[in-house]
Amino acid sequence: MPTETLLQLDNATVRRPDGVVLKNINWALNAGEHWAITGPTGSGKSSLLDTLSGRLPVLSGHFHHPAGPLRDTVERVANDYRFDRRVASAAQFYQQRFNADTAEESPTVWEVLQNQVRPVGTHDLNSVPLPPPAYPENWLAEVAGQVNISHLLERKLTSLSNGETRRTLLARSLLRRPRILLLDNPFVGLDVDSRQRLHQVLNTVAAEGISLVLATSVQEIPACITQVLTLQDGTIAGSAPKAAQVQLPNQSPDHDALTNPELLRQWHTTTPAAFTHAVQMQGVSVQYNEQTVLDNINWTVRRGDKWAVLGPNGSGKSTLLSLITADNPQGYRNHYSLFDRKRGTGESIWDIKQKIGFVSPEVHLYFPRDLTVWKAVASGLFDTAGLFRKLTHEQTEQTHFVLNLLKLEDLRDKRFAQLSTGQQRWVLLARALVKNPPLLILDEPCQGLDPEHTIQFRNLIDKLCQSSDRTLLYVSHYAEDIPRCVTRVLRLTAGKGVVDWLHG
Repeated sequence: MPTETLLQLDNATVRRPDGVVLKNINWALNAGEHWAITGPTGSGKSSLLDTLSGRLPVLSGHFHHPAGPLRDTVERVANDYRFDRRVASAAQFYQQRFNADTAEESPTVWEVLQNQVRPVGTHDLNSVPLPPPAYPENWLAEVAGQVNISHLLERKLTSLSNGETRRTLLARSLLRRPRILLLDNPFVGLDVDSRQRLHQVLNTVAAEGISLVLATSVQEIPACITQVLTLQDGTIAGSAPKAAQVQLPNQSPDHDALTNPELLRQWHTTTPAAFTHAVQMQGVSVQYNEQTVLDNINWTVRRGDKWAVLGPNGSGKSTLLSLITADNPQGYRNHYSLFDRKRGTGESIWDIKQKIGFVSPEVHLYFPRDLTVWKAVASGLFDTAGLFRKLTHEQTEQTHFVLNLLKLEDLRDKRFAQLSTGQQRWVLLARALVKNPPLLILDEPCQGLDPEHTIQFRNLIDKLCQSSDRTLLYVSHYAEDIPRCVTRVLRLTAGKGVVDWLHG
């Protein structure tokens, strides 16, 4: 019996507005196959998924989809909320997650999944009629249970953790019963248990007859995958059954391949910090309605300390960091100091942020897509989601220095939206470093980076943190990603914190 072909690319070349991203691609997805797409950052993985979903047209060659129209058969799992302008508008500022009053305007998970979202600011509910719920409640309940979000259905969208958001977006796609499911780095941002759960979900989905195509790292290839495609510079570098030997990346790459070694040597330490303690917390608690998110946290971070902040999804890590970055208004209800100054004694949010370089999954999720790379990096000087002022000569030099340090100069005029997911993360890392701040807060900074970039960044942080004045708070769900300079750890579980040494 002949094999049924679902999707096929014949000598296909694909371009974005700024140039060709895939060249001479010959590939087919047959019924019963499940593909993992691997390759370094910027190799074309996201572009291939965009092509298969119909978002990017084939410039030359042919794209066949004999299984039927793409809109009826192919579903790409969203990475953010841009699939619906009403949802995106309701969740456009990540700080809303920590502002209970503003967050009340956000839709619930159930409303998003059932297409029951009204425009932000709707006061008369009868003025905006809604269609019937999109799915039967028993089907929604089944899918919600499958991806472990049953307990989230009545939660506000902006209250979700990164892992909870990703599971919600997966549920949204599974509800549509697609024949082919496309996923772009689905495991990033998930803790160990959540990753294991997602592996089980994908294995179950595959067993039920949905064909999977997912961009992922070689370390996170689900058991259901049958074939592995490797991309390099927009071309196919290899294609083989998963059972074939999969070569893991060299764990000792050229340490200077992704950074400029001369500029790295020039990187100056911060001006000696004028504080003794970056953070001092005494009995800090945060509660939303009846839910306690942080429970009596006592924690001191001295100048020059290098900390890992660890814990599963939903354990309170992002809320803890939001107190330090001054994004959480409940900071005024608690007793804690930042940079030796009690919170709420006259300092502005910008005074605090000026001392902090920050990157997080939420910053990535809500970051403006139309900014050019150099403006995105320069915006880190002012901690704004955009560049709204003219740079001084010194600020321009700072921006160019970091662009060159991380070898981003060739991308400087591209729009953020034109970059691959991994390249976007690298740009946001540069944005966090541009001020050369005394405190670096890096929340899952390597999400979306290939293993070589991850190793590069870990080594870069070790070098930048050689200074006894540099303070580091590093969040990761992967122990191997934590820089070697980290010596202390705060472990959060259900909002409670335990302090320990990471080494020795």
